[in-house]
Amino acid sequence: MKRGFLEACVLAAVSGEESYGYQIVKDVPASMGLTESTLYPLLKRLEKAGCITARSAEHNGRLRRYYRITDTGHERIAEFLAEWPSVQEIYSYVKGAHHDAR
Repeated sequence: MKRGFLEACVLAAVSGEESYGYQIVKDVPASMGLTESTLYPLLKRLEKAGCITARSAEHNGRLRRYYRITDTGHERIAEFLAEWPSVQEIYSYVKGAHHDAR
């Protein structure tokens, strides 16, 4: 389940303006535990799925890869948000059942 949350967070991080790996890691809430080593494979999957586009540009003498959300990525966020009520219901159930068992 966390993978879906990470995907949504990364898409949200590039939904306003294009961004690059290190900045995305900084922008995503620390509680998600996103590191550069988990980010780059996720970015590749999102790019392959057509959710983001990437371009390379020089920054301070180094090549940096910038990512931007696509319409497909916006649709993916909308799907995630549409599922949120179900996620909240499951969370409430698990929390209640766990509390009752104590």
